[in-house]
Amino acid sequence: MRQKGFTLIELLIVVAIIGILATIGLPMYTKHQAKAKFTAGLAEISALKAGYEDVINQGTTPTLSLIGGTSPTANCAIEVTGDVASGAGTLRCEILDAPAPVLGKTITLTRSATTGWSCATTVEPQYAAKGCGANGA
Repeated sequence: MRQKGFTLIELLIVVAIIGILATIGLPMYTKHQAKAKFTAGLAEISALKAGYEDVINQGTTPTLSLIGGTSPTANCAIEVTGDVASGAGTLRCEILDAPAPVLGKTITLTRSATTGWSCATTVEPQYAAKGCGANGA
């Protein structure tokens, strides 16, 4: 009589392989999620730049409601500052509901009347988008 099915050793080998794949895959997945959350936060505050420019060029102090934003969003707690006289200001995103490496970190877009917009962040460089680093690099 021929038996059908798997032996115990075969099942243990499959469980070991799944464990090894999970050990390698989970950190990579977390890193991917962190990068995606950073990019989503940056996209949210970048979308507010046009409204910010419009408001400040009209001679009005920018506020979140005037530039067309709301806070919090799915990705950010957004803050807006601006000075009409100097033309300087910031759009700041504190990342919410994210993996631990980026949770609570900030992305700041800073406007200067002479140099335009620059980006800085408190997120580690491996999770940040190019052009947005600790020193804006």
